[in-house]
Amino acid sequence: MSRRRHTSVSVTAVLACLGLLLSGCGLGTAAGPVRTGELAGPLSDIKSLDGLKISIGSKNFSENIILGKMAVTLLSSAGADVIDLTNIPGSSAARQAHLEGQVDAMWEYTGTGWITYLGHDKPIPDEKEQYLAVRDEDLAKNGLAWLPAAPMNNTYGFAMTQSTAKKFGITKLSEIKDIPVAERTFCVESEFTNRPDGLPGMLKTYGIEQGKADGVPEKNLKTYQTGAVYSATAKGECNFGEVFTTDGRIEALDLVVLEDDKSYFPKYNVSLVIAEDILEDYPQIADLLAPVTEKLTDEALLKLNAKVDVDGQEPVDVAYEWLTEEGFIS
Repeated sequence: MSRRRHTSVSVTAVLACLGLLLSGCGLGTAAGPVRTGELAGPLSDIKSLDGLKISIGSKNFSENIILGKMAVTLLSSAGADVIDLTNIPGSSAARQAHLEGQVDAMWEYTGTGWITYLGHDKPIPDEKEQYLAVRDEDLAKNGLAWLPAAPMNNTYGFAMTQSTAKKFGITKLSEIKDIPVAERTFCVESEFTNRPDGLPGMLKTYGIEQGKADGVPEKNLKTYQTGAVYSATAKGECNFGEVFTTDGRIEALDLVVLEDDKSYFPKYNVSLVIAEDILEDYPQIADLLAPVTEKLTDEALLKLNAKVDVDGQEPVDVAYEWLTEEGFIS
């Protein structure tokens, strides 16, 4: 199914605002500079993308921006005329732009695609089956092609400090029920207390009820903006903080992530999702992305994310330097 391009006032407005805000940098594109080079190593024989005009988007958190910048660099270096629309505020606006063809390609996560975008209630525990299911359904319904997913899995988790881990002697989510109610304190984003793959379901899976006096009373929950959860957890404002498992602040703050030993949280393997008609016309895009995607492990993303979130580097530079170090660009 090929997509038809529509015009949405709301999405167009979002992207227009994005362009207006960022073009003020005077750097030539809506989302900042584009760094290019010569394709190298396993990419050196990729057929040119000369003649392709393509827009690359991303959501507005560090990991997705870094990955978006990688795609921008790779496709530009292969000869495509790339419109950089990375750093779109909010998942809903980014997805809507993708559906309506204002964004042609964007990195997406299998769990997000399956539950949030395609509306399923339960994740598929096996990550390969999860990928195949979301790939087939999104292609059939929306004309969006999911390239093979990366090994990294940026799922949800709960982290604690080293001292908290030592105090309670626990390593798994199933062991939280063994500590006193007063110690079952959580730092979370407000959305996480309500979403279908969020806190209530996690607690229920592990034999604890949210809102109950003998489970996790509401007074044990503290809500924060994205990112603030990490520092709050490190400061001991709660014993367990909601985290993304490839966030570089986990290592930087010396936090310990509890094992999800009942596999409650969905798998969130990342994949470049591209308009079906573009991929049909330029199938070499799959060959261009495949070796790069295979290198995107949890360990790689933890380090890349830390360079932005901890060291303050720019995503475009982090992406370019990693592609160079890995021998994809020279």
